[in-house]
Amino acid sequence: MTDVGADYDARFSACPACDAAPLAERVAGRVRADAGTVILSLPTAHCAACITDVERALTAHPGVRSARVNLSLRRVTVDAPGLSADGLIAVLDRIGFPAHELDPAALSATTADRQGRDILMRIGVSGFAMMNIMILSVAVWSGADAATRDLFHWISGAIALPTVAFAGQPFFASAWRALRAGRLGMDVPISLALILASAISVFETIHQGHHAYFDAAVMLCFFLLVGRYLDYRTRAVARSAAEELTALEVPRAIALVDGVETPVLVADLAPGDLILIRPGARVAADGVVGTGSSDIDRSLLTGESVPVAVGPGQALSAGEVNLTGPLTLRVTAAGRDSSLARLTALVAAAESARGRYTSVADRASRAYAPVVHLLALASLAGWLVATGDARLALNVAAAVLIITCPCALGLAVPAVVTAASGRLFRRGLLIKDGTALERLADCDTVVFDKTGTLTMGTPQVVTLDGLDADARAVALALAAASGHPLSRALAAALDGTDPAAIGDLREVPGYGVEGTWQGRPVRLGRADWAGASAEAADAPGAATWLALDGAVLRVDFTDSLRPGARACVAGLKARGLRVMLLSGDNPAAVADIAARLGIAEWRAQATPQDKAAAVADLAGQGARVLMVGDGLNDTAALAGAHASISPASALDAARVASDMVLMGSDLAPVAEAVGVARSAARRIRENFALSILYNIVAVPFAVAGLATPLIAALAMSLSSISVTLNALRVR
Repeated sequence: MTDVGADYDARFSACPACDAAPLAERVAGRVRADAGTVILSLPTAHCAACITDVERALTAHPGVRSARVNLSLRRVTVDAPGLSADGLIAVLDRIGFPAHELDPAALSATTADRQGRDILMRIGVSGFAMMNIMILSVAVWSGADAATRDLFHWISGAIALPTVAFAGQPFFASAWRALRAGRLGMDVPISLALILASAISVFETIHQGHHAYFDAAVMLCFFLLVGRYLDYRTRAVARSAAEELTALEVPRAIALVDGVETPVLVADLAPGDLILIRPGARVAADGVVGTGSSDIDRSLLTGESVPVAVGPGQALSAGEVNLTGPLTLRVTAAGRDSSLARLTALVAAAESARGRYTSVADRASRAYAPVVHLLALASLAGWLVATGDARLALNVAAAVLIITCPCALGLAVPAVVTAASGRLFRRGLLIKDGTALERLADCDTVVFDKTGTLTMGTPQVVTLDGLDADARAVALALAAASGHPLSRALAAALDGTDPAAIGDLREVPGYGVEGTWQGRPVRLGRADWAGASAEAADAPGAATWLALDGAVLRVDFTDSLRPGARACVAGLKARGLRVMLLSGDNPAAVADIAARLGIAEWRAQATPQDKAAAVADLAGQGARVLMVGDGLNDTAALAGAHASISPASALDAARVASDMVLMGSDLAPVAEAVGVARSAARRIRENFALSILYNIVAVPFAVAGLATPLIAALAMSLSSISVTLNALRVR
């Protein structure tokens, strides 16, 4: 049984994510059974209006307490005791949102990739068809008439109609769902424009008309698909931070049942159970140490850069790592009741709240669709009454629909985001979320984490001047025998030194390493254990102590600043942003880093909940917070901030909770990103102004009957090109 337990423990301490999915499914099942929570997938949700419609419909249904949509994951979490998923799915189906109960095993990046490939395929088909139809159209424009003109129209129709039916499917499907639910969305006028242009072209071809507008329909479809793909790319990388936190949950633990080591599921642990935590293993549940002493790495949860010594009676939290000695732990909370699970819930709530942010494009689109339809309908009715010519009235209405088609509006934001993303990517900053630049441009306050963000997160020896040759040799031999971070840093600093020959070498968990050198005892570790005075031990800063020949020598450590940290802070201040520092580390270490970077506002020993609360308090005071952090203790704050950035070296959960990821080690691009975001926001506003100006100028011509559907399509394309060229100025 012991060997089996060791095997389980080695597997999950080395890779806690390996079997997280079964645990996540089991815990999710218990949540549904006990609390009445149902999680549904919403594959067609794509904007802020979808969030409002889904949440309003569900909360109005009897028995539903609350409903919260996570747009980036296209999920809705419903608190509905006693209701089945089937009933809730029926509610959503009635308002045009197909849904199905979440199957975690079905969620993978390949689904998103398939969607991107599907849009690209439709762009390719429509682009190829557009070029061929334009070649035929040139012949018609050059003077072809009678039978030759009609033949080219029929060939164009044979190419265009299947192309529009295939390539326009995303717009048609979305428009049909909206109409079934009694809503008007952006895809309704788009679909009407495509259908009318195609239908009129067929009518003109059958009646040997001089003009057919198959090229207009296919061109319209092509440009709209390009805009849809750009929008898709800005959202494709976004993933759920709450889901990633399950990678830190150990699926199994080693329970001590009547002294026998027994592997059990963490979900089956109950308060009072006794479990074994081996060196190198992650703590499986909240609890109190029963027996044993060790050093605990709490950096993922608290950001403390130096491990903490623990012994009997001290509390541990799920997700912490045991470094040096075996411990027995009396469980106080496990599974969904643990501190790690509570943090996961906190992150999920913050992520959903931020997902309610409405982009400029979403706000503009709410009023756009009704206006377009009313304008086209008025044009149809007016010309029909004035002339009695249904053919002319339909042509005018189609021209109005095409010329007002929201292609430029659809490109206004994605084109700018794509251009800005390319510029920042070349500087080593990856943008993951479509609204990130808009939110970053609004930010006026920056909150930094310390360890791993402003600093490299690895201790470094300040100086070895206090150690002579013998002391260095002894220190190296002792440090090499320990896995403690300070010991590893000391061993690295003494690289090139010949280690001393130490006898009886052993590590004392929670204290340090000891042995004998030339018949004399030597120790490396805690101040009190090495024999340092209480006054010396209380001196601020991270340090380890070497006891040698009756003397106790102190070796100090510091955390080096991340490259570009000073330039980043200075750049943010120059742009008028307020800069703050929140860290879980001790006050002396935080004060030192704040002083070195010129940060006046700082706070030490902040828990994950403290950081999330601080960000929420700042938001409550009207501040727009940019959070920059890298650890699990920063994840809730990253998800709750108005915008967020994490380094590539950050924990997975922190990276996916953030809007942007800094790919290199240099922090300077963070300040540049704020400048680029503000520039992008100006370009987005300019693009909307261009779109509005285009409509003010072009729409009267269409309503007056001075623009055919083909001219309308060319004007629409010109507006799209102008918006794209303006977006490229960001580069």
